[in-house]
Amino acid sequence: MASTQHLFTRTSPVWGWFVMVVSALLTPFAYAPYRLYWLMPILMAAMLVVAVKYQPYRLRMVYVWALIAYFVQCYWINTALHDIAGLPSYVSIPLTALLPAYLALYPTLTIWLCEKIRLPVVWRLLLVFPLAWTLTEFIRERALTGFGWGAIGYSQIAESPLAAYAPVSGVALVTWATAVVSTALAALILCKPVWQKAIHLVSAIAVIAVGLLLGQQRWTQADGSTATVALLQGNIEQSMKWDPEAFQHTIQTYYDMVAETSADIVILPETAIPVMRQDLPDGLLEQFASTAKRNNAALAMGIPQYTPTGRQYLNSVINLSEFNPEQTDQSLPSYSKDHLVPFGEFKPIFTDWLYSMMNMPLADFSEGGNKQAPLQLANQRIAFNICYEDSFGDDLIASAKTSTLLSNVSNMAWYGTSHAMDLQLQQSQARALELGRYMVRSTNTGLTAVLDPQGHITALAPRDTKQVLTVKIQGYQGLTPYMQLGSTWPLAIVFSVLLLLLYGYSRRMPPSRH
Repeated sequence: MASTQHLFTRTSPVWGWFVMVVSALLTPFAYAPYRLYWLMPILMAAMLVVAVKYQPYRLRMVYVWALIAYFVQCYWINTALHDIAGLPSYVSIPLTALLPAYLALYPTLTIWLCEKIRLPVVWRLLLVFPLAWTLTEFIRERALTGFGWGAIGYSQIAESPLAAYAPVSGVALVTWATAVVSTALAALILCKPVWQKAIHLVSAIAVIAVGLLLGQQRWTQADGSTATVALLQGNIEQSMKWDPEAFQHTIQTYYDMVAETSADIVILPETAIPVMRQDLPDGLLEQFASTAKRNNAALAMGIPQYTPTGRQYLNSVINLSEFNPEQTDQSLPSYSKDHLVPFGEFKPIFTDWLYSMMNMPLADFSEGGNKQAPLQLANQRIAFNICYEDSFGDDLIASAKTSTLLSNVSNMAWYGTSHAMDLQLQQSQARALELGRYMVRSTNTGLTAVLDPQGHITALAPRDTKQVLTVKIQGYQGLTPYMQLGSTWPLAIVFSVLLLLLYGYSRRMPPSRH
């Protein structure tokens, strides 16, 4: 008994490791579908308390915390690699673990930066940590093609008062606000003087209060236009999607849905038609277009297509509202995905051996180009994004500026019944909030939904069902402050300068005991 008690004394690293593991395992509950947004500051505070209390182990502890947190948040990658792509478990699980192992470097870098800025712990918590954490998340959203899933700011979308910071400078500013609240909770334990606790509490209360005030602000305005939008969810299993024998079934499914749908705008999901547009049977597109036109509907569909050279291919949404069978390929209005998924839509170097083991059709798409214009459907100018492009707010600004409506088309059948589609929906909510417009989502298996300019879900189709979700939306105009800034880069530059100033100031101070 005595030895057991010794293991769990206040200074024993065993207790610190226990807290790190448990708090990391709980992080998924802060995000969709659970949306316990208040939990994230508590878990971050627990991580910070342990990192400060157990200084000799802090970098290792934070790395393990982040490794576990990102692994339990990104487990769905194994679903795609093993269940769909067909990789054996002894390959898919290690590959899945590689991403969390890489992502965990960024929280560790944050703590390392905090160590290098030698200020008393009260100021490192209040000033340095929120700035450093936000900057490292900013970097990982862009490094190596970028991966923003798991950013702590997303946990606050859209129920938390802190979500209202998103239109000001993107989800990165929400991350900063979340980190400030987290450090306030940590300071209640770590800071002994009452005045230090008070500074943190006042700061956290101020951040939350400003969030509540920002939540009352409407940065964009309805332009007076309205439209009914039908979002088609065909529920085609991924195992069937690219099977030539299932092609007729897929085509018939979506044709019947278009024929039976009456709305101003009809949108089919990503790769709804699983054949190159140029390889389709003669007259098929004309059938879809004419059927929609008879219903007085403007039709857009997800379909891959060859580039004009015919040597590469694109993941596209084509606009059939003014379809003319005599028009050339180059004149058909379309949006093509620009931010491609590594390993899913393009092959990183030296990975041919891996693809030889996978059932991965069309794994080498070309980029569609940035700053593509919105597509005109009925009375709406729709800025499309495809699949996980809604993870990158900066990429959507240029097109959104001249749009009245946003639309995401996705095929989440890759991830089965996992939480991946819930997490992507939450990211779409962040984009609607940042850009101040309705976001309509048409997906193959879910989650087909409509999000208002405040990021709230106003309509949602049941997952894994064949559905037509028909809603009435308003067109919006105007620019949020985030759109006026043009990207998150101005915020990142300001935060970098502040960190450099703090670093310079700390060099003039005697070494801190903390």
